[in-house]
Amino acid sequence: MRIEANIAPVAALFAEPSRAAIMSVLLDGRALPAGELATLAGVSPTAASAHLTKLIDGGLLAVEVEGRHRYYRLANTGVAQVIEELALLTKEPAIFRTPPLSRTARALRHARSCYDHLAGELAVAIAAALEDRDWLVRGEGKRYEIGKEEGRKWFARQGVNFQTIKPGRYGVARQCLDWTERRPHLAGPVGAHLFKCWCERGWFERDNYHPRLVKVTALGRRSLNHELGLTFCNGPTVNDAISNR
Repeated sequence: MRIEANIAPVAALFAEPSRAAIMSVLLDGRALPAGELATLAGVSPTAASAHLTKLIDGGLLAVEVEGRHRYYRLANTGVAQVIEELALLTKEPAIFRTPPLSRTARALRHARSCYDHLAGELAVAIAAALEDRDWLVRGEGKRYEIGKEEGRKWFARQGVNFQTIKPGRYGVARQCLDWTERRPHLAGPVGAHLFKCWCERGWFERDNYHPRLVKVTALGRRSLNHELGLTFCNGPTVNDAISNR
């Protein structure tokens, strides 16, 4: 007798387009009400309710209750990671299928939140700059190791406390292959804390109308240039930092 992982029921939850849309909307870490999710997924409230029930029963979503209101979010970072991995299996990102890209689409490709960490062109450039300094070293599998004592001190100066963060499945730092850039950016506990600290310092801001969209402030541009040598030319241009990788 063989015992194998029963992945079919979970895979079926991802396979339905409306459910996939709902989970993709929640990839920025927010908790949203059913009505808003129905609108964003393009389905009726009744259909959205049925999809949400299946996703909760399947362990992919969690619900938060505040008074009479119910808010839905991804169950954990593992679900977000699966969505990222599935995005990599597509023949091409959906964002490229309707050229030319809108201003918002270009901005999202440049910098966006991915659950609890920074993603997009900027995130890839940051990871590349850290690798160039050997402050991030690619380890086994998807693991990132913090390289050199100088690297640990740099992360500590940015606000990352290695004594309080809890290692995840891939340790304290993880390589997350960016689905638009097809190169790794920094995820895991260190990536999440770094993104949070930089937001609190005012380097990044979220857009009021597109919560996944991350804007780099003037302070952020100066700081990233000082810390990692990144340059910004008439908008979000950081390709020079990753062109040779």
